[in-house]
Amino acid sequence: MPIPFDPADALGSDWRSARWIGRIDFGAGPSPVLIVDGIVHDMARVAPTVADLVAGGRFDAAQGEAVGALDAIGLSVDGLPRLLSPIDLQCVKAAGVTFAVSAMERVIEERARGDAGAAAEVRSRLEGRIGGSMRAVVPGSPEAAALKQALIDEGLWSQYLEVAIGPDAEIFTKAPVLATVGWGADVGIRSDSTWNNPEPEVVLLAGPDGKAVGATLGNDVNLRDFEGRSALLLGKAKDNNASCSLGAFVRLFDADYTMDDVREAEITLRIEGTDGYTLDGASSMNQISRDPGELLRQALSEHHYPDGLVLFLGTLFAPTQDRDVAGQGFTHKVGDTVAIATPRLGRLINTVSTSKAAPAWRFGISALIRNLAGRGLLA
Repeated sequence: MPIPFDPADALGSDWRSARWIGRIDFGAGPSPVLIVDGIVHDMARVAPTVADLVAGGRFDAAQGEAVGALDAIGLSVDGLPRLLSPIDLQCVKAAGVTFAVSAMERVIEERARGDAGAAAEVRSRLEGRIGGSMRAVVPGSPEAAALKQALIDEGLWSQYLEVAIGPDAEIFTKAPVLATVGWGADVGIRSDSTWNNPEPEVVLLAGPDGKAVGATLGNDVNLRDFEGRSALLLGKAKDNNASCSLGAFVRLFDADYTMDDVREAEITLRIEGTDGYTLDGASSMNQISRDPGELLRQALSEHHYPDGLVLFLGTLFAPTQDRDVAGQGFTHKVGDTVAIATPRLGRLINTVSTSKAAPAWRFGISALIRNLAGRGLLA
């Protein structure tokens, strides 16, 4: 059953005073929208895509067409007007291993070769050696280099620790352009995965100049068994049908909401299974090893993103709580409800499916161009 859309829940209690950007299908196809003072403005005649809207800094809602109050237009995920993922032509990038705990869990996956049952012993040994040390070290610093040598000497070094405390962050492509799913949609895990988890994260939206203009919540769905077998399977672990979800809308930065709010965000996670299982987790952005601005700088690197990008910032959450069998840890089951929340960005909620069973991604770049041309929105 589709989840009813409530702005106060999906966007947070101060949603009316914030400015939001995203996409809604009013019947003819996707339209970029601005939400100001709780009113939805269709911006398709101003800029045909969210990427164009951001690139031109066209955040003046008065230039668009007022549609109505967000809480009164009947927005849903399966009818019209239909809520879509808030981005379109942006590249979807993600930063991994940005917290000490997530670094240790990646090493555990690697050492356990993707076997959840072997993870507990590896976790105990690794935490005993580096648990406190790695939290205190600055990536790329002389202290980080000294810790690296000590871990090499003990046979505990890993490529994951390299990106956790070395000079270069792990930055990867999470999903193809237009392949993300939005609030209320099914999220997909591979049907042949037996060890997987959600990753609750803050996601930055940046324009072609590389400057962040806002933030939303995201779920960087992860297959621990695939990546644990080999880091070269990162693509299969991360990029699958419906495996990347984003919050209902992106909150634009302004005097009341800034990058400092991102840096201090407290993110909660709740998983509820149809079997009665529940799991609660949290991720504190003030524990991140690399500043969000530094992660964005490294994502830009020597690239050019003419349509901008979004960047998942990583998570502190490590799902070690057993679900069915002692020592086997957590893994998803079809039908799980995943809710990721933080007060100033609201709550992202999705239901777990398999990538095979989730709605197929069919609306790609060529389909978007045809749609926009047919609506007379391309100059």
